[in-house]
Amino acid sequence: MHLHVLGICGTFMGGLAALAREAGHRVTGCDANVYPPMSDQLKALGIELIEGYDADQLKLAPDLFVVGNAITRGNALMEAILDAGARYTSGPQWLAEQILAGRHVLAVAGTHGKTGTTSMLAWILEEARLEPGFLVGGVPLNFGVSARLGAAPAPFVIEADEYDTAFFDKRSKFVHYRPRTAILNNLEFDHADIFADLSAIETQFHHFVRSVPRSGRLVVNAEEPALARVLARGSWSEVERFAGAEFAASDAAGAAPPPCWRIDDDGAVSCGGTAQGIVRWPPGGPQLGRHNRLNALAAVAAARHVGVPASAGIAALSRFEGIKRRLELRGTANGVTVYDDFAHHPTAIATTVDGLRHAVGRERILAVLEPRSNTMKLGAVKDALAGSLARADLIYCYAGKVGWDPAAALAPLGAKAAVFGDLDALVAAIVAEARAGDHVLVMSNGGFGGIHDKILQRLAARGA
Repeated sequence: MHLHVLGICGTFMGGLAALAREAGHRVTGCDANVYPPMSDQLKALGIELIEGYDADQLKLAPDLFVVGNAITRGNALMEAILDAGARYTSGPQWLAEQILAGRHVLAVAGTHGKTGTTSMLAWILEEARLEPGFLVGGVPLNFGVSARLGAAPAPFVIEADEYDTAFFDKRSKFVHYRPRTAILNNLEFDHADIFADLSAIETQFHHFVRSVPRSGRLVVNAEEPALARVLARGSWSEVERFAGAEFAASDAAGAAPPPCWRIDDDGAVSCGGTAQGIVRWPPGGPQLGRHNRLNALAAVAAARHVGVPASAGIAALSRFEGIKRRLELRGTANGVTVYDDFAHHPTAIATTVDGLRHAVGRERILAVLEPRSNTMKLGAVKDALAGSLARADLIYCYAGKVGWDPAAALAPLGAKAAVFGDLDALVAAIVAEARAGDHVLVMSNGGFGGIHDKILQRLAARGA
């Protein structure tokens, strides 16, 4: 079968395309913004990429058009598909019918940490020799790809996104996946372009909970009041809760039962009060901060539902290398270290900065932010932005395409924050300020104009 994928360079649709290719389909695709690492991965698989959405692509005459959720009415190719009466479906629907059906699906949901937790869980199952399939919204370094089919009867691990499915299906993507094991990692307001408030997202999470069978298991963050509210609407599956060792059940809204799984600041894991082992990351690995410890705990708990002992899951994490674009070291030039991170929401920004601060101590952090997500562009969380960056020494914000005033939002940070509307001017300012021993932390959910390489090149030239 020939599939033509619209929006192929998004992390989900690109992973779907890779799975379809591995399953033996002919795959082509198009996107308006083709950039690495997904474009490189797809080209390596022999998938033809077309820039843009020209209606002439209808002449490719595929058996099926698979439509990503970035595609809207008015898109030239989509309008041609509709006018021609050509066959089309959404990415999540195709995945559910062609890849996930009949498999034990382990789905990881949450506002933050989905990619990290999904990658850890897939690696634990791989180390247990279960040969899992997976679809991750990033590239786990242990695997080198964002998706694979795995063995035919093996479990399938998937990042379960609450964003909508397609322009013709406004349900969250994760309602299609029908998991047997579901992680509910955290929940706060995001995706302001499609959700009116947090309650609307909680409703979608409850739809997700409703899809888990009685024989299934929910692995739930006990520290999250929003998740307690979701479960209060009703749940029909076994529930295992997890939290940090210092957390008390009375801290959660609704006085939920105490968590079974706990992890302390040293990575020591316990279940039901019994020690299970200590998570020890590889030396120099990027798994920094409390949020990553909780992600690891959730992955260990979920893996046990498919028969992997907690001790084996903990041991596997000692060989987990991380994910591209999650505090990924991009290089060092003239004594300055440059990192790339996907953080694009104040909570994720804060946890990323805090994790790096814990690693580098008093050395300077120069935080570089592109407010690129739809939630950021709408300014829905702008009031939390200054607080999320407070532990950085200097802050540089690129305000190229936002409809609000970043300078006003960052004003509480005083002179240590600067806003630029020109990318070259932003790079020049960072390079002029950076000195040996500094850490430049670049945060964006897009390519950011190749800013990482530009900074490294100019730093190297300055040194020469």
